[in-house]
Amino acid sequence: MGRAAIEQGVVRRLSAFDHEAYTQHLLRLDDASRYLRFGMIAKDEFLVEYAKGCSQWDIVIYGYFVDGIMRGAAEMRPLDGHFDHEAEAAFSVESDWRGQGVGAQLFEKIIRAARNRNIRKLHMSCLATNRAMQGLARKFEADLAFEAGNTEAIVTPHERDMSSLMGEAADEMAAFAFASIELPSRTLSDPLGWFNSR
Repeated sequence: MGRAAIEQGVVRRLSAFDHEAYTQHLLRLDDASRYLRFGMIAKDEFLVEYAKGCSQWDIVIYGYFVDGIMRGAAEMRPLDGHFDHEAEAAFSVESDWRGQGVGAQLFEKIIRAARNRNIRKLHMSCLATNRAMQGLARKFEADLAFEAGNTEAIVTPHERDMSSLMGEAADEMAAFAFASIELPSRTLSDPLGWFNSR
């Protein structure tokens, strides 16, 4: 694959029409990647149901696409069911694309999304053996705590400003344009969220 493929990748906010792409990305994760993401070797049936559960307005997901195929994803979801200054983040990157900066690109987008929602603490849990994710958290100045085989990282985003707000708005317009161009026959009733498929 090589560095050229990575440099051609695109990170964007998922739109209503990316549910299948997200599902297929999760299904392509090998056992080791599934274990790193979910703390267990998740079965295909679990991943399909998990993807359905992400069809909510308050879950922010960015995807990393190469040649139109999602190879990585980052989620931000509220703690206790609603955004109230705290949220949690999670990442998944297919094995062939790890170690090439994909996680950092996704992390930047999620931190910006947290800033724009007045999130004061962004929580991220990973296995104590997941050195790559711990290194990524440290890159973004996270506080790390180790307990019972797990690592809890907390990032404190800066306050939102015009630059962060305009940056996310531009990303969402790009997602809208992508859906409009690629799926002209579809009704764009929910271009920036997910259809509730449950």
